[in-house]
Amino acid sequence: MELAYIPSPSRGVLHLGPIPLRGYAFCIIIGVFVAVWLGNKRWVARGGRAGTVADIAIWAVPFGLVGGRLYHVITDYELYFSAGRDWVDAFKIWEGGLGIWGAIALGAVGAWIGCRRRGIPLPAYADAVAPGIALAQACGRWGNWFNQELYGKETDLPWALHITSATDGRVPGYYHPTFLYESLWCVGVALLVIWADRRFKLGRGRAFALYVAAYCVGRAWIEYMRVDDAHHFLGIRLNDWTALGVFVLAVVYMVVSSRLRPGREEIVEPGAQDDAAGEDAPSDGDTDAVDLGKGKPASGKDEAGKTEKAEKADKADKTGTAEKSGRSGKTAEADEPAVAAAEADEAAEADEVKTAEKAGKAESAKKG
Repeated sequence: MELAYIPSPSRGVLHLGPIPLRGYAFCIIIGVFVAVWLGNKRWVARGGRAGTVADIAIWAVPFGLVGGRLYHVITDYELYFSAGRDWVDAFKIWEGGLGIWGAIALGAVGAWIGCRRRGIPLPAYADAVAPGIALAQACGRWGNWFNQELYGKETDLPWALHITSATDGRVPGYYHPTFLYESLWCVGVALLVIWADRRFKLGRGRAFALYVAAYCVGRAWIEYMRVDDAHHFLGIRLNDWTALGVFVLAVVYMVVSSRLRPGREEIVEPGAQDDAAGEDAPSDGDTDAVDLGKGKPASGKDEAGKTEKAEKADKADKTGTAEKSGRSGKTAEADEPAVAAAEADEAAEADEVKTAEKAGKAESAKKG
């Protein structure tokens, strides 16, 4: 008997009167909210508008749910269309069965439609929501715990999952909790993408490609541990082949994109920066009444008072200038006689000097 293990819930649904509350559905809903919340924060940090991620998610989430269900039904069609099965069960999404490959593929189509309607580049949006999608998967995997499904091989580890249900071919026992392994791996992928995006400024879809590649690595070894029925090709589970192919595509995209279009987008949402600048600027009604010195609005009375004071000061300056000019003119007129007398004295002295010089010259001539 195992001394330590992870217990499974006795049931995956609670009834609130006639309303069923399913643990699987709650995990998916929580994951969607986490993805939108984190994606919105990253989108705003990149220069986009708040709320844009949620608006586009209205398109992406329904498409993703349909795509995930289609992938599951197509790859496990015998569960719904073989002898003794009811094909209506294919629509019972609450009983589990979502393929992440189909969810991402068709969810991207929905996101493309939403981005196109808003004039936003899909790669930039994908980069913003990539870590949130990984966290959404981490939350959604706990839905498998509620349904007692998708567990691994038998184990005696202290964190073994105790399966108690015997329905749909299950065998009660202790198994690897692959739902927990994948949940923790997805948390690590989200942290990796956030770190790499900050460190290397990933853009143009490369952050999303990193998320896809990293997830595929973990999904490959987790898929290898699972014991649920699955299609095999060359002895390898179909989902392992899918993970390998998607991993190669993601890596090729990162390499080629980095060489052809390095760097990240400067503008992720047209008009978002103008809106942010408009919120910080004063409104038209306040622009005409701003005190530039103190940065406070000025009233009409203050403006009128300032104008009146300025006019008075201008008049005073003009009056003072005129008075100074008048005084200068009077002073000049008063000094004119004195100046004339001084000039006459100087002329007389000059004549006397000239007369003396002439007399001296004449006396010298007589002596010679």
